[in-house]
Amino acid sequence: MRSALTILGIIIGIAAVLAMLAIGDGAKRIVMQEFEKYGRHFIVRRNPWIWRGDRVFPNRSGEHLKYGDVLAIEAECPSVESVMPSVSNEILAQAEEGATKWTEYDGVNSYFPVGMKWQIQQGRFFSEEEFNNRKKVCVLGIEVATELYGSLNPIGQEIKLSLQGGRPDRFRILGVMAKRGTSLQYGFSWDDIVFMPLTTAQDRFKGTHHVNYLSVRAVNVDAIEKAVEEVKAVLRKRHRNRDDFFDIAYATAAVKELDKISRIIKIMLSSIAGFSLFVGSVGIMNMMLVSVNQRTREIGIRRAIGAKRRDILLQFLIEAVVMCSVGGLLGIGLGIGIGYGCSHIAVKIVKVIPQWPVVISLQWMAVSVSISAGIGILFGLYPAVSASQISPIEALRAK
Repeated sequence: MRSALTILGIIIGIAAVLAMLAIGDGAKRIVMQEFEKYGRHFIVRRNPWIWRGDRVFPNRSGEHLKYGDVLAIEAECPSVESVMPSVSNEILAQAEEGATKWTEYDGVNSYFPVGMKWQIQQGRFFSEEEFNNRKKVCVLGIEVATELYGSLNPIGQEIKLSLQGGRPDRFRILGVMAKRGTSLQYGFSWDDIVFMPLTTAQDRFKGTHHVNYLSVRAVNVDAIEKAVEEVKAVLRKRHRNRDDFFDIAYATAAVKELDKISRIIKIMLSSIAGFSLFVGSVGIMNMMLVSVNQRTREIGIRRAIGAKRRDILLQFLIEAVVMCSVGGLLGIGLGIGIGYGCSHIAVKIVKVIPQWPVVISLQWMAVSVSISAGIGILFGLYPAVSASQISPIEALRAK
């Protein structure tokens, strides 16, 4: 019973450390996945405000981003891999069967799924020809398709799309996008969008040839700064040498903020787990000291028949190391279970994340066992030394 209670603190401590590290590394993996999606992107949009000295004024210039800017950037910027324009707004979608849903439309170009590295689950995306001819076609996000059509295949069906208080237009559904989840940077669901040709959205819903923003993808992460300068030069040339009407935001900045948050969470959780492990270590030393007091006569008998001080020292030190190592191994199993449990709870709490990965590495397992053995040596050393210094005569007199 004493041994079981002794290793219980180590089991809990190691389990807590391993579980929190697994959750923390899972958060880091989520951030890295977001970085892989958007790490090479930066956003160009019309600046709604213009600073003049220390005062800010509404942007009343007649300059707006247009699709011609997209073509110019693609032609004149060697550091740019792709440019994806977008116009968007809230819209009411209605299926032929009568189901309705308020969602968002996003007018994009035909390169959108390639540039975003996004697969089509059913059907296809619209073509360049359909883009140029301003066809009334669309591709649904998986959430829109599920809510409006359930388990039915929506490909080829017509859907009514209308702005609030506006007249509905009929669009033919070409495909359904694969599930992508929620954007950690901006908080919206990628699956709750209806995608259509930018040209069609401009004609049917915007009434202008303006573009809300451009998502520019550099050829690689190291080329982002150069790509930004090239894009600025093109826009200045096309817009009367003005660069105050547009603003550039780095997607990498948001991803880096997420990485900072995940590191802070990992440090906090690991600190709490480490404190519980320290408490368990003190319990080890306390129990070993009790064990020495209760086994004083045993120590005296061993010393009387020839055991040396180092034999007694090694006996109690090995006991402490074995108990801590066993506790560490049991703690690893418990920690893996706690990690998956915490992952499930995290998904329920943080609803923007469809899955929180649990990262269990052999390296951390080895470190956990090593920490356990180290605790046994460190906190078992003092009781072991105390046991080895007991006088054989005094030990034999003990009852």
